[in-house]
Amino acid sequence: MKTIKCMMDHLYWADGRILDALEKSEMNNKDLLMLVRHIAVAEQVWLSRLQGKGSPQYSLWEEAADLTAIRKMFEENAEWYRVYIEGLEESDLDGMIDYENQSGLLFRTSVRDILSQVLLHGQYHRGQINRAFRLESAESVQIDYITFTRI
Repeated sequence: MKTIKCMMDHLYWADGRILDALEKSEMNNKDLLMLVRHIAVAEQVWLSRLQGKGSPQYSLWEEAADLTAIRKMFEENAEWYRVYIEGLEESDLDGMIDYENQSGLLFRTSVRDILSQVLLHGQYHRGQINRAFRLESAESVQIDYITFTRI
């Protein structure tokens, strides 16, 4: 649990750093806004599944309104994940969750693997955003886990 909590703290930090970098860059790239919104919505999807609520109400890929709305989503996600994780015991991590994906297919996955998915999925897409920064000659943002541990 200690590792998962620390990794989730990194996720919250990295989400904020990417948003800060997007704001600073003043790039008006709709694809990057859609991608960062996708990260936020995917976090919501997985939390909803972990809570047994399902996720058909979420649209993973749509245009984002603005960074302010996305920042609010990330802040709410962090709050909800903190509450969820505080309620977990180590033994709960191996519990199985039954859910339907966005295409309606049924799956059964452990809490541990779902949380790992949330952590890795966001980092993957934040890397894509950083690559886009470099391609557009904008400054990329340091989001490595080791950087987070040094603060």
